[in-house]
Amino acid sequence: MFPERQTHDYVRNGTTTLFAALEVATGRVEQTCLPRHRHQEFLRFLKQVAKAYPRKKLHIVCDNYATHKHPAVVTWLARNPRITLHFTPTSGSWLNMVEIFFGIITRQAIRRGSFGSVRELTEAITQFIDGWNERCQPFTWTKDADTTITKAHRQSTSGTRH
Repeated sequence: MFPERQTHDYVRNGTTTLFAALEVATGRVEQTCLPRHRHQEFLRFLKQVAKAYPRKKLHIVCDNYATHKHPAVVTWLARNPRITLHFTPTSGSWLNMVEIFFGIITRQAIRRGSFGSVRELTEAITQFIDGWNERCQPFTWTKDADTTITKAHRQSTSGTRH
């Protein structure tokens, strides 16, 4: 296997922030690409997810992204008690199933792609997710719950002082 390389004339044509929520029961992904990664964008995405799943109690697993602490987000969540945020522990993003999806989309649609603009990148992301949603299936854990919970609560045992 050979390392992947970029050409000497590689040009980065901009970036986007992919916000995505994976419905555990079906594997369906709700997404949006936004230019920034602040509390305003996070709140906009929360509202989008709430609208996509009206009148349902939602449990949203997030990484420790600091925007959830912003007063505007806290206020909105207080007014929308059907939505509960849960946070993965440090170095525990593998617990968040949407991270599995991020790995898939990176390997199959983004990595080694050539995008002349942010618009081309977001179109590729949207096209991939639309296709994904047409044939989505739920992810299946390969380990039982006890093994997973034990790993999630594992303490460092190296005894090494840093």
